[in-house]
Amino acid sequence: MSQKQPSLLERMRQGEKLTAAQQLELVVTLSIPAIMAQITSIVMQYIDASMVGSLGADASASIGLVSSSTWLFGGITGAVASGFSIQAAHKIGAGREDEARSIMRQSLLTGILISCALLVLGVMISGPLPGVLGGEMQIRHGATVYFRIFVLFLPVLQMNRLAGSLLQCSGDMKTPGMLNVLMCMLDVLFNAVLIFPSRTVDFLGIHVWIPGAGLQVAGAALGTALAELVVAGLMMWALCVRSSMFQLKKGEDWGIKSECLQKALRLGGPLALENILTCGAMVVTTAIVAPLGTIAIAANSFAVTAESLCYMPGYGIADAAATLVGQSIGAGERNMVRRFTRMTVWLGMAVMTLTGIFMYMAAPFMMGILSPDTQVCQLGVQVLRIEAFAEPLFAASIVASGALRGAGDTFIPSIMNFISIWFVRLTLSVLLSKTFGLPGVWFAMCAELCFRGMIFLVRIYREKWIHI
Repeated sequence: MSQKQPSLLERMRQGEKLTAAQQLELVVTLSIPAIMAQITSIVMQYIDASMVGSLGADASASIGLVSSSTWLFGGITGAVASGFSIQAAHKIGAGREDEARSIMRQSLLTGILISCALLVLGVMISGPLPGVLGGEMQIRHGATVYFRIFVLFLPVLQMNRLAGSLLQCSGDMKTPGMLNVLMCMLDVLFNAVLIFPSRTVDFLGIHVWIPGAGLQVAGAALGTALAELVVAGLMMWALCVRSSMFQLKKGEDWGIKSECLQKALRLGGPLALENILTCGAMVVTTAIVAPLGTIAIAANSFAVTAESLCYMPGYGIADAAATLVGQSIGAGERNMVRRFTRMTVWLGMAVMTLTGIFMYMAAPFMMGILSPDTQVCQLGVQVLRIEAFAEPLFAASIVASGALRGAGDTFIPSIMNFISIWFVRLTLSVLLSKTFGLPGVWFAMCAELCFRGMIFLVRIYREKWIHI
């Protein structure tokens, strides 16, 4: 991290007034590494989808069938990380670094326990899950294998999420960003070896033999899991050894305190519930899409992956918003909270307007990368162009959620997300899918995202959350 950025954060924590230019500099400086981290994670999904897509529509559909379920379990690990990192950000903003380190130690122990419980639950449901979701017989085995490997590595994912979130809340966005780039590179390497069988390729006129395990769908899951394992180790080293804020010291108490757990539950609980309800809605959406056939399942899965490249910048800015708002809350600077929130929301809307335009124009290219199947690509392009119109207001909901999370306001936003997704998106999806198929489902999604963005803007500008 540069020398200028921490000095600005330190001055903000000490109560100094930052100029508008300095505030914008902080927002941009923190956002860029976070955006890059989010984009690289999506690039990794692109790599998985593209490599598996070359195996055929059935292999793609087997992963697409359980993708919403993997998001559900992964999202719970993210909620656990948020429940502790929000507390840490407030302590750092108030200059109480010893307490922030105590929160970090408690988060590691709690995270291991929760992720192991999720692992057991995931293994238990992995067998019947594809059938429950309505997947066709030829894709159920691959879906089960992919999901089971994913849940076996949940403790690794939890440590990765915790370490990354804690580093970000201290203002270090660069380290998680660089390590996520490394994870993307490792994913390419591991996937190339694990998905495909041994083969000879022609490179600049030279025949190169590449070893391979030929594990297909299982190889995609293992490749990603091993990349996460390596990066989780490095992320934990950066947190516990290298970080000046969270570096472990001899003689410190590792006991779990009820007060910290209660706050983590109060902050992270609504996020976990929101994730369960949101991903539950995605599971229902998958069940709506599944009867439309293998082509629709594959197109839906690839389109979700393609769209994510366009909205990940919003999540990067949301991470910066959570850090800045959280530390401003800890420092008692309510006016700074207001300014950072509005600045990040409008920046996110501007960036995602541009990415929405890009997605509309580049949809054929984006889908072409992911699948060689002409029918899958044509259907994917159609739904992506519907979704492009929702990106600006989708950005408003994403960044506003990050800012509100940093302020500790998690309950009301969770309720807002629940109402929007379950009562607007799913209702419209059921109605429109019967007539319009997959495009109807995506039109419902577009309408819901616009509605969600508007209610989050109302929440931000009414400002009742600032006093929570």
